[in-house]
Formats: sequence, C-alpha cells, structure tokens
Amino acid sequence: MPEPKNYFAHETAIIDEGCEIGAGTKIWHFSHIMPNCKIGENCNIGQNVVISPQVVLGKNVKVQNNVSIYTGVVCEDDVFLGPSMVFTNVINPRSAVNRKNEYAKTIVKKGASIGANATIVCGNDIGAFAFIGAGAVVTKTVPDYALVIGNPARQTGWMSEYGHKLEFDKTGLAVCSESKEKYELKDRKVVKL
Repeated sequence: MPEPKNYFAHETAIIDEGCEIGAGTKIWHFSHIMPNCKIGENCNIGQNVVISPQVVLGKNVKVQNNVSIYTGVVCEDDVFLGPSMVFTNVINPRSAVNRKNEYAKTIVKKGASIGANATIVCGNDIGAFAFIGAGAVVTKTVPDYALVIGNPARQTGWMSEYGHKLEFDKTGLAVCSESKEKYELKDRKVVKL
C-alpha cells in the first residue's frame, strides 16, 4: 500500500515517477514536476511551472507562476523565484543538435531572490541572499548579498538578508533598516556580523 502523501498537489498538476516531495509543499494548477526531482519541505510551486528532471529544490522555496526550472538547477533553502523567470541549461542550443549531455549546472544559494522575468544563463551561480532585479539577464556568477539589475545584469549594490539595500559607511559597515542586523563590506565581499 502506498504511503499517504503529506503535500498538496492540485488535480491538474502532473507529478512524474521518482520524485521526492517534502511535507507541507503545495503544487498548484497545471504544473509539471518531471521525473526524479527532489523538492524540499514547505515549498510553494505556483501555476504553470515546469520543473525538469533531476532538479533539486531545498526547503521553503517559493516558485511563482510560469517559471521554468531546467535540468542542472539546484536551489538551496529559502530561494524565491519570481513570476515568469527562467533558467537555461545549454549555452548554445540548436534544435537539430542534441546537447543533453552538455547541461550546465547552476546553483542558487540560500535566501537568494530572482525577480519577475529574469533569465539566468546556465553555469552562473547565484550567491546567498543575492537579489536579481526584475527582467535582469544574468551572464556571470553573482556574489553573496549582491544586487544586480539590467541586461546584461550588472551589480549596483548590496542587499541585506531581509531584502533591503545596504548603505555602507566609510569604515565598511552597514545596518539593515528592518532587522537592524549589521554587515561588513571588505575586499568586495559582504558578511553579516
């Protein structure tokens, strides 16, 4: 007898064989979870989402409507994927050339947020708590806590773990306006103190 599922899937969602789905996760209308995906606890998968084979999502990942997550992507805990954002998995796709053995890996680290309609070109990892602006096209690796916007995406600042732009003083210190947590900027890297 199969174990009872401890997650919710809308009746129109398709979940293929070999998937592991954590307790408390919700999968909404017309989404397709392809074979052998691993989805952590308390995730929310919006409408019309495609999660390709072997994708890994950590705990508490929020995937908004119309998102495509292709093979090779790993999202750590607490990642936010905005509406209609997309990952790629091949650098030079051609319809007539099979490149399934060339899928590039992309890691989105803990707490990162990717805005609506952003594109992440494969092989470019997104740092912990980084913030990718709406519509950005990421063509290179993004550091922890970085704020990047535009096409191609360029870094314009640093963000706190609560999602506020950090203003560093001349000693390299900043305080998050909401959490009051302190951060230090040193050698082009931000750390929370």
